[in-house]
Formats: sequence, structure tokens, C-alpha cells
Amino acid sequence: MALTTHTGLFELLDITGDDAEECAALLATPPGEAVLGAMATMQERLGSFPLDSIQEDHAVETVWIEALLRFSPTVHAYHLRLGISPDVSAASLSDVGLQLRINRRVHGRFGLDTWGWLTLHMAGNLFRLGRLQFHLVRSPEDTAQAGTSTADQRWVLGVHIPEDGGLSPALVDASLAEARLFFARYFPDKPAAVATCDSWMLDPYLADRLPESNIASFARRFTLDRCSDAPTDAVYFTFRQRGLQDMDRLPRDTSLQRVVLERIDDGGTWQLGHGHLEL
Repeated sequence: MALTTHTGLFELLDITGDDAEECAALLATPPGEAVLGAMATMQERLGSFPLDSIQEDHAVETVWIEALLRFSPTVHAYHLRLGISPDVSAASLSDVGLQLRINRRVHGRFGLDTWGWLTLHMAGNLFRLGRLQFHLVRSPEDTAQAGTSTADQRWVLGVHIPEDGGLSPALVDASLAEARLFFARYFPDKPAAVATCDSWMLDPYLADRLPESNIASFARRFTLDRCSDAPTDAVYFTFRQRGLQDMDRLPRDTSLQRVVLERIDDGGTWQLGHGHLEL
């Protein structure tokens, strides 16, 4: 009965299977003080275009899972008030279900160690448009510069790559084209002329080793601004494992898996590439 009660919500968030059972149990009783506090924090950020996710020391995952579940309809309603289609809103919010499934793969249990990432979706300025996600924010450089007026600030689209699909040039082209039209239509007062991406996929080492891959094709779209060390990112996103333990037990079935592990075997360090492209 509890699952039936929340069918619409779980469809919106693409929550399935055992995760749906666990989520229904969280929603079976009224929200506690901690959940209400988390929801209030998300409400304060809704429509404010924050750059950073919510951070909380000693966070309880189930508190944030419940808060995300209860707050998602508010975000969906906010999208609809802007005129954004229900399909785009649902595609954007479905990352909740995806992240719950990833958590099971990483930890073997119900939970959400990426709850902070999902608080960006709950601010109403991160959208899934085709293959990619786009996060509309003020330019970090302008935000950090003291004395920059709101009127003078520039806007950028942060590009993120969900795991559930390929990166063929056609898919990426279509997603970027959709983003150009989408943000010009729904946020005309926040024109973004530049897209940015911070990802291990932009590490030049990867394109050098797999030059014909779709990942390399994606990375070449961006002008590389700098790199920073991120020793565990390639392992996490390739194998969904936290940390660098037990590298010898990880599969080497694909060329990507082999490249990721061989660099570590050779004493190298994976990096984040930070790049931009003109829209």
C-alpha cells in the first residue's frame, strides 16, 4: 500500500525495486526535525542559482534521502511554473533514482553517499537535456571577485555527464544544441556564452591513450584551462569503487579499464581536466 501511495513520486524520480521499498518506509511517518531542517535549507536555495552543493558534517544519509524525496515535488512545481516541460523536469530529477542505484553498486546497500550532489538539482538550476546535464550558475571567477555587481556578472553552464549512456558525437551535439535553445528560452536574463566541464575525462592522458574513443572526442570539444590531481576519480567513475584499494581485483576487460589501471600501476596520478567551450 505504501508503494502505491508514492507511485507518482517514484516515477518522477525513477526510483525502483528495493530502493522504492526503502524510500516508502522513510515516508511512512511524519518528517522529523532534521528532515524539516534539511528541507528548509533547500527551500532557501531554490531559485537562487547556487554554484556549490549543501555540505554538512556528520550528515545522516537517510535524513537527506527523506528530505530529497519530500522536497522534489516542490522543485518539480517550480520547473512547471517556469514553463519547463514535465518531461525535462522528470529527466532532471530522475538522477535521484540513478544515484540510489549507484549507491547499491558501490556499497551493496540502500543509501546515498552522493546526497550533496543532488542538492544542486533541488535548487532548480540543473537540468538533464538529452545526454548531458547542464548547471546554470554565475561565473565562479566573477562570484569570487569582490566588488563585482550582480548586473556585471557573467553566466556559465557547467556540463556534467551522467553514466547512463554513450558519448557519441551525435548525442553530444544534440544535447548542446538543446541546451542553447533551452536556456535562452527559459532564462533569457541569464545568458550563458560559455560551458565549462571539470572531469577526469578531460585529463589529456586519456585522450593520448584512447585517441579514437568517444571520450577523447568529447574532451577535444573543450579548451583545457588547467588540471588538478584527483587520484580516485577515474577509479570511481570507471569501476564505482571508492578509494584505490584492491586494484588487482578490478576487471581489465575494456580498453578504458586497462588504461585507468595501468596508469596507476605505473605510479601515475589521474587528474581532473578543467576546460571550457564557447556555446
